[in-house]
Amino acid sequence: MTPEITTSDLVKRYTSIRKYSEEICAPLEIEDYVVQPIVDVSPPKWHLGHTTWFFETFILEPNFPDYKVFDPQYNFVFNSYYETIGARVIRTDRGNLSRPSVSDIYKYRNYVDDHMKAFLESKFLTEDVEPLLELGLNHEQQHQELLITDIKYILGHNPLFPAYTKQPAFNKKKIGNTEMIRFSEGVYEIGFDGEGFCFDNELGRHKVFLNDFEIADQLLTNREYLQFMEAGGYSDFKHWHAEGWDWVKQNNAQSPLYWHHIDGKWMHYTLNGLQEVDPDEAVCHINFYEASAFASWKGMRLPTEAEWEVASGHFEWGNRWEWTNSAYLPYPGFKKEAGAVGEYNGKFMVNQTVLRGASDATPPGHSRNTYRNFFQTSLKWQLTGIRLAQ
Repeated sequence: MTPEITTSDLVKRYTSIRKYSEEICAPLEIEDYVVQPIVDVSPPKWHLGHTTWFFETFILEPNFPDYKVFDPQYNFVFNSYYETIGARVIRTDRGNLSRPSVSDIYKYRNYVDDHMKAFLESKFLTEDVEPLLELGLNHEQQHQELLITDIKYILGHNPLFPAYTKQPAFNKKKIGNTEMIRFSEGVYEIGFDGEGFCFDNELGRHKVFLNDFEIADQLLTNREYLQFMEAGGYSDFKHWHAEGWDWVKQNNAQSPLYWHHIDGKWMHYTLNGLQEVDPDEAVCHINFYEASAFASWKGMRLPTEAEWEVASGHFEWGNRWEWTNSAYLPYPGFKKEAGAVGEYNGKFMVNQTVLRGASDATPPGHSRNTYRNFFQTSLKWQLTGIRLAQ
């Protein structure tokens, strides 16, 4: 353990992060915990179990002598994609698991948390284990954001549009006038460098050559996106990638996710229930196809991830995950870790597109300008938005 971090600090941080996951679920009814409307959305109950399984499987079992697993069957239920660890429930079937019950999951969390606290205060917490512990904590924070967005999808596709909370879920941010920030061509450096945690896909720092470019200092607003919609943006193939145009036709796409045209007004589902679309807020729940089509319609483009990172110190970010025009590929010198941990990022470096920044749902302290989020181009249930470049 590094000298400046005490055991007490570590236990406090572990407890705080674990508690926040349960706080996210506190407003839910029992029935909400089990729903899986689509393959990409996991039931809240599964998230609570999976993050617990991570600590049990990767830290307690191999490093805490005499530790007994809570239930041997849980490895099959809560393993997400780790082939090294063995067989698992296929992703589409997570919503079919009425058992273990929600109360069983909370008992599981308490059991593992009690043992984790004992482990953190023991001699068995060595320097070799610390990176894995840090990964586990950041992994739980990733799932906290997924919990929020998955819950929104579950409730937002309930025909009653029930509110998740009556309290303001996020700080509403009005977008001001947009100006373009200019950068001269040259050699820049991107990638994580310094102290603290980062994921392996952010390493190592390297040089990139960029041509002259300009990037918007503000995110795109609902007002601007409505102009695209009203101009027939969803009915004009000229602005869409071929694959994107196929997606439009197959899904009869007409608007961002959660938008509904009711009595002549555009409404959208929020965590506070159904509300009228605010034209001055950043557009949200846009996929890569839509972001690219809008940029084309404006005679502009999306930034590359290198451009975004180089420019990120010159504008505010963190309100929406921002689509880039970069494929998710390894940085020079990227190496997979040995064993199951090596499956964390590297195996997904195909058919994915990079998003940069963070969103209103990102846990505090979990964002940095080198963070490389990634999703498939058709997905938009995350809090995704648009920043233009040229």
